[in-house]
Amino acid sequence: MIPIRNRKKTLQVTVDEMRNFAFAYVEKYAPSKQQLKIYLLKKYMKLSVSDVRKKDVNKLIDIVLSDLEKNRFINDKFYSESKAKSMIQRGNSINKIRNYLIGKGIDEIFIKDTVNKIKEDNFDQDFFSAIKLCKKKRIGPARVEDNRSLFYKKDISLLARNGFDFETSKKVMDIKKDEYLKIINLL
Repeated sequence: MIPIRNRKKTLQVTVDEMRNFAFAYVEKYAPSKQQLKIYLLKKYMKLSVSDVRKKDVNKLIDIVLSDLEKNRFINDKFYSESKAKSMIQRGNSINKIRNYLIGKGIDEIFIKDTVNKIKEDNFDQDFFSAIKLCKKKRIGPARVEDNRSLFYKKDISLLARNGFDFETSKKVMDIKKDEYLKIINLL
């Protein structure tokens, strides 16, 4: 049976409740600050009494978020770097990584730092990511030589949909099979 909520909540009870929701979510998902804010807003709007205003809830959420940030439970810079690293390992382009981080509400400063760090580590990261994608999807140089010319447009468009520019896509598609195998062995 669900208990009836007709008691008046105090500010401290509300903040503690929100903090508990936030800890549970951070423990499970390791979100960005914006993701956690959206989660708490949705969670609290579902649970809250109707006389609480949205502006007040936003202030309470900001208090909880600043506390979590101060205690280093959430960190957008770390989130940005770790997501970018995992996306590079999967063969995503820098454009796709940038758009993903923008969608998650990461500050532009952290996104620029992350992208610059990626470019510092590897000058031609998009090329190697495109090679990984070709291996994973079995397109371009990973195809049988007889079928490469038939599927050229399809493969180029798949690379474009994954955020690679035309020059990089063309460079990857024009690689010979033996060069492709050498690069794959290095990765």
